[in-house]
Amino acid sequence: MKRITGIILLFVAAGFLASCGGNKKEPEQKAEAKQEAAHSEEEENSVTLTDEQLKAIGIQLGSVEHKQLTASVKANGLLKVPNNNKANATSLFGGVVKSLFIKEGDYVRQGQTIAQIANPQFIQMQEEYLTTISKIALAEQEYDRQKELTGGNAGAMKNLQGADAGLKALRTRKAALYQQIRLMGINPDKVSNNGLSSVLAVTAPISGTISGIMVNIGSYVDVSAPVAEIVDNSQLHLDLQIYEKDLPRVKTGQTIHFTLTNNAGTEYDAEIFSIGTAFENNSKTIPVHAKVKGAKPGLIEGMNVTANISLGLATLPAVPSDAIVSYQGKDFIYIVSDDKAAHDHDHEAGKPHDHEKEAGHADEEKGVTFLRVPVARGTTDVGYSEITPLTAIPANARIVVKGAFFLLAKQTNSGEHEH
Repeated sequence: MKRITGIILLFVAAGFLASCGGNKKEPEQKAEAKQEAAHSEEEENSVTLTDEQLKAIGIQLGSVEHKQLTASVKANGLLKVPNNNKANATSLFGGVVKSLFIKEGDYVRQGQTIAQIANPQFIQMQEEYLTTISKIALAEQEYDRQKELTGGNAGAMKNLQGADAGLKALRTRKAALYQQIRLMGINPDKVSNNGLSSVLAVTAPISGTISGIMVNIGSYVDVSAPVAEIVDNSQLHLDLQIYEKDLPRVKTGQTIHFTLTNNAGTEYDAEIFSIGTAFENNSKTIPVHAKVKGAKPGLIEGMNVTANISLGLATLPAVPSDAIVSYQGKDFIYIVSDDKAAHDHDHEAGKPHDHEKEAGHADEEKGVTFLRVPVARGTTDVGYSEITPLTAIPANARIVVKGAFFLLAKQTNSGEHEH
């Protein structure tokens, strides 16, 4: 029994010692795994060229420079037309649509007839107007007669007063009908027994483009119901959303360069005329309003835009625009992975710089290794683009300023081949 107990204790002790040893090795294993992962990631973002390839491609190196560029603030927004440049063409009287003279996209002038509405009541109103005119003529004669009788003490005063009141009522009714007929688009002075109109014209209240038609021929239109919508795109405004941190740099009068988000081929200009004083819809952005300048072909209300607000000149870290390449929606630059050997080799015995040799290792067999570094592209001006590295790079890093596209092509092609 004692012998069995001793054997059990021996196994327990051995397990404990093995456990302690494993715990000591665990941090070392984690550190090694971390180093291996970093090394693997570096290999994925690197590409190596031989000296012959460097000469064939014409790789040129430079460094991050500080250039005086036109600083700007990036913002997103959309195109809008002010409310006083949008209108609905309506009828003040109900009726059936008899004619439509427009289609969507047509340009119309203010006052142009765009539709006709028919209603038998229109004839009744003109009839009443003509009847009222005739009654006024009789009322005037009766008033004059009663006035003469009263002057000769042959008539009662109340008869003269009654004639006067009747005449005034008819004149009031005539004035009301006159204005109603004018609102129908009919000239009351031309209304006659032989010229009664059963239709009225619906006219464009402003000049602009027909953006929508709400009726069909034969449909009934209620009073003040819209027949068509008209938009005057000549007064397009640009509404941007500016973050709080950029607000102090934005002023009225500044120029905005913008492109359509879904069609960046053409650049347009606008000028800021108003800056909001409150956050928009409980967000941390402030609305900025600008008027679009110049020709506006292809611009329609509601289009999304990407804009740059020009802030003036500023000294910014920049590289030639050709040094930046795009891949999978991100921007990158290439730097030499180990520049020390190249500098030591070039400066030996007072040798001048050689950009092709500066491109990395001095070892011909190994060639030159470049690392792809993600950056955020900023202001672009005079052939240079502002950059903000998204990962740390050495202060004296050598940048590929010419040939970066070929490096990207070689790297992505080789990556696809491996897969």
